[in-house]
Amino acid sequence: MSALALTYEASFSDRVSELLQRIDFRVVDNDDDLDGVFRLRYDAYMREGNITKNASQKFSDEYDESENVLIYGLYFYDSLVSSIRIHVASKTQPTFPSFSVFQDLLEPELESGKIIIDPTRFVTDKEWSRELTGLPHVTLRLCWLAAEHFEAEHFLVAVRPEHQAFYRRTFNHRPICGARSYPLLKAPISLMTVDQSEVADKVHRRYPFFRSTFFERRMLFDRRVLEPVAARRAAHRPSIMPAQAAALRVPRLSETVNPR
Repeated sequence: MSALALTYEASFSDRVSELLQRIDFRVVDNDDDLDGVFRLRYDAYMREGNITKNASQKFSDEYDESENVLIYGLYFYDSLVSSIRIHVASKTQPTFPSFSVFQDLLEPELESGKIIIDPTRFVTDKEWSRELTGLPHVTLRLCWLAAEHFEAEHFLVAVRPEHQAFYRRTFNHRPICGARSYPLLKAPISLMTVDQSEVADKVHRRYPFFRSTFFERRMLFDRRVLEPVAARRAAHRPSIMPAQAAALRVPRLSETVNPR
C-alpha cells in the first residue's frame, strides 16, 4: 500500500473517530422515536426506488416486533441521522429476516448451535450523510460490536449485489448466496457472512475505530436480555467484585473507544 493510501486511511479513521464522539446511540423502543425511524426508512428506500409508495410514508414490518431485535437510532445533536435493526438469532430464537429468504443455508447453522447477527433496515439521512464523514461506518460499527459481544459465528449482510464490494472491503465479508427475491423490496438481495473473531485483528488494524471496550458493548447490548447467548457469554465474562465495580466509571457511548 502506498504512503498516500496509508495517509488517507489514517485521516479517514481520525474523522470517523471524531464523529463517534459526537453521535448518540439509542435503542429505539417508544412510538415517537419508532415513527421517526420508520419515516427515515421510507425516505431512504423510496429514494432508491426499492419499495412501493404508501400513504403513511413509513416503512416497517413484523420483524420490528421480534423478541430478539434491537432497533437503533443514531442522533447528531438530536437529529436522527441513521438507523439500523439488529436481530440476534440462535436455535431457540430463530426469528430474523434473512432466515425467511435463505432458510436452506441458515437453518443448518442454527441447528448446530451457532449464533447469527442479522442487521437489516440500514438507512441514513440523505443530507446528513453528505455532511458527516463515515456515517455508514459509524452505523455499521454497531453490528461489528454485536457480533463480538454475542460471540456470533455469523455476521450476516443481506445486500444488493452491487453493494457487496463495500462489505468485502470493510469487514472481509464473503458471498454465500446469489441474489434472491426479498419480501417488500423490489431489488433482489444476496447474502454474505463473516466470522468477526477470525478477521478482527485485520479489520482493527485498518479501521481502529471498530475497536471497543467490554463496557461499551455492555451498555449497547445488555439493555435487553437476549437468551440463550447471555448464558454462554457469561461464562467468559471477567469477574468483578462489588468494590471493584464501584471504582469503575462506565464510559459514555459517545466517548472515544479504546482498544480491547
